[in-house]
Formats: sequence, structure tokens, C-alpha cells
Amino acid sequence: MSNAIEQISKVELGTGGPLVGVQGFGAMGISAAYGATDDAAARDTLEAAVEAGVTLVDTADMYGMGANEEFLAPFVAAHRDEITLATKFAFEFRADDPGHRAIRNDPAYIRQAVEASLRRLDVEVIDLYYMHRRDPDVPLAESVGTMAELVREGKVKHLGLSEVTGAELREAHAVHPIAALQSEWSVFSRDVEHSAVGAAAELGVTFVPYSPLGRGLLTGTFTDAGKELSGGDFRQLLPRFTGDNAKANAALLAPLHRIAADHGATTAQIALAWVQQRAQVHGLTVVPIPGTRKRSRLLENTAATRITLSAEELALLEPIAGQVAGDRYSDMSLTSIGREAQGPASE
Repeated sequence: MSNAIEQISKVELGTGGPLVGVQGFGAMGISAAYGATDDAAARDTLEAAVEAGVTLVDTADMYGMGANEEFLAPFVAAHRDEITLATKFAFEFRADDPGHRAIRNDPAYIRQAVEASLRRLDVEVIDLYYMHRRDPDVPLAESVGTMAELVREGKVKHLGLSEVTGAELREAHAVHPIAALQSEWSVFSRDVEHSAVGAAAELGVTFVPYSPLGRGLLTGTFTDAGKELSGGDFRQLLPRFTGDNAKANAALLAPLHRIAADHGATTAQIALAWVQQRAQVHGLTVVPIPGTRKRSRLLENTAATRITLSAEELALLEPIAGQVAGDRYSDMSLTSIGREAQGPASE
């Protein structure tokens, strides 16, 4: 291990769960979704994560239709005792029909999915197994009940949910303890504060914000994302990155640039520090999972865990989310906010 790399602090995952780095690693982009990648650079970035104390490594069976899990397998084997491995199920994909899309939470599919992930990752047990998206047509107790069986059978250690409402989290937690709730949460995306964050705090569930950098918008590198994205980058399909929305959202970063200059930091670091400080604001454990393919960016991200924003700086960032142009996805029906009535925050 390089002595030059300062390790991040650790927190407990859920209640009674393993200690993990206070910042995790979202592995999706190292081999899927954001265009061509350099395998050697990606593997070096993963090694840098371990050196920096980043131990929660997050993937999903749908990333690259299983390719992301397979890509991670050698890294997982080399560091099995050092990392907490998380993966997910729910998006059914078929190699013979790339256009097929379905959300499945039924017991038979859950069992099929976990066996496939265990095989691709080449592990005997998954540390944290998420339901990636909720299918309202399948009773939640039935799905979580099956996931609980996987725990009892030793195939999974801890359970997680993604993009569920506060009410859904409480319902699931009553069936089996939920260690982590993963949903998008950033300076640009705060709809989870409607109900999910409060429920997680109440139940002792760790919140794992994905896309804490707004899928790159909060890094300040885009002036017109709609024109700057390469082929194969799925962000070209997202409303926040298209048309006039891209320019409008880039303009919202002025307060982040100002705060970053005061700290001698980047806008990405300020955005990560903001989401990290939600732990104090809402009284829960927060482990964001930014992703990157570069060692230098990984170390920049972990350095953000050592930045503390003042009350005045937090106040400058407070109104931004309400000014963002465009939804997170073109179809919001699979998100928590898409399933719950709009209204004043319940927290």
C-alpha cells in the first residue's frame, strides 16, 4: 500500500453491518454506459480505491448485461477480504434480445439472478444484494421474503433496496432488516428527501447515494453536455443532458465554482462534500458511490471526504435542485418519486 495515499474514515453499513469506507465506488462506468473505456486504467483505478480505503464496491447484473460483474471478478478475487461487494437484480436482460426490457421481482427470477451474479463474480456469497428497481405488481413481502431466504442460505449477507419510497422501505424492513437504500441524491437531485431519507434515518438504514456528481454535470466539465458526449454514452438519452436543459444546468454551477475556489477544491469535491454532510443534516449514515475510470479522479473524490462546508456555503447550494432543468430519466415511473404523491416533505 502506498503511504502517500491518505485513507478515508469508516462507518457501519446499516445496523450491525460491516465497516465500510465513508465513500464507496460505483463501478458501472468502468465498463458500461459511458462509452469506450481503457481496461488497464480502470483496473488501476480499482486498485487506487482499495489503497484509499474505499471498500464498498457497487455493481449490478444489468451493467453491460453482466459484463461489469465479469470485469470485476479478478479484482474481487484479489481483494475479497478487503471489500464489501454489492450487486443488484431486477432488470431482466437477454443476450439474444438486447432490446428486451422488463422489471422482475418475482421469487423465481430473484433466485435465477443471484445464481448468475455469483457465477459471474466468481464468489460464494454476495455481501450486499439490492433489489435494483421495484415492480409494484409483485408484493414487496414476497420479494424481500425471497431475498431473506438467500441470507439464510448463505448466498447473501445483507439486503438493500434501490429507488423505493419511505413507505416501501418500512414495509420491507418489517420483513427483513434492510442494510442500505440506494437512490440518486445530489445537489441537483433531492427528491429522495420527500420520504425515503427520513425513513432510512428512522430505521438505521445506510443511505447510498448514486450519481452524487449528477452523472458528471456537477464536475463543471460540461458547457453544453448535449454536444460534448461521445457515441455510446447513455447520458445522451437523459433530459438533463439534452437541448437547452444542458446549458441551463451548467449555468447553475456558479455557487459551486465560488465555494470550490474558496476551498482550493474542485466543483466535484464540493458536490461530494455536500452529499456527505447529509449525514449530519438528516441524522443517518451516508456512503455515496461516485464512479470514475481514472486514479487521479478517484483520489480527488476521496479527498472530498475531508472537506467541511459552512452553514453559509450550504445555504448557497440549497436552492439549486429546485432550478434544475429536466428530469433524472425520460421515464420516471421506476423511481421512488414517480410512485408517491407529490407534496410537502414528510420529514
